[in-house]
Amino acid sequence: MSINIAIDGPAGAGKSTIAKKVAADLNFIYVDTGAMYRAMAYYFLQKRISPDDEKTISAECQNAEVTIAYKDGEQQVILNGENVTGYIRKEEVGNMASATSVYPQVRQKLVELQKQLARKNNVIMDGRDIGTCVLPDAQVKIYLTASVDTRAKRRYDELTSKGVSCDMEEIKKDIEERDYRDMHRENSPLKQAEDAVLVDSSDLTIVQVVEKIKDICKEKCDL
Repeated sequence: MSINIAIDGPAGAGKSTIAKKVAADLNFIYVDTGAMYRAMAYYFLQKRISPDDEKTISAECQNAEVTIAYKDGEQQVILNGENVTGYIRKEEVGNMASATSVYPQVRQKLVELQKQLARKNNVIMDGRDIGTCVLPDAQVKIYLTASVDTRAKRRYDELTSKGVSCDMEEIKKDIEERDYRDMHRENSPLKQAEDAVLVDSSDLTIVQVVEKIKDICKEKCDL
């Protein structure tokens, strides 16, 4: 039987960074659910479908098969047999993913693909609704969060290190608005699962968070 670890939490809490490191240390497969939504969005863009055309999007998503593969330890995103990893990080793809991920048919399609991966492999999956909707029977559930100020500072540091000019207050406002949208959306809102362990990373280093989550996994799964 496969072991599943679900990590949920708000934007900027460090879910992906932490999940990747824990997966590598435990020799689990890390499933980047966001990348799967981006791959689906890339498919819609290739088909020149408007993000507002829910009817066509709902029909077309049935023709898109998205999965995760690994090459030299790096995650590869496969769309209908084609490796699209190099295309899905563009801003237009991210915007399309944000617009189309709210549609029930898109979520239903990708959740089923994510569940298939989890049934066949030991996985760590991060997102907004993994422990509550995608993997409700996961042996380990983590709700990873941090204060808004901490998350804004992390984002600010990330952007400025890349030479991007940005405003801390604007970033903070964007995070607060995104939190509200995620927590109040009709389909699969962000919330802590009843049996999830709360981990606040505000005052912890990445290494400390990784070790804390690994300790929780070892305790619950006898790893």
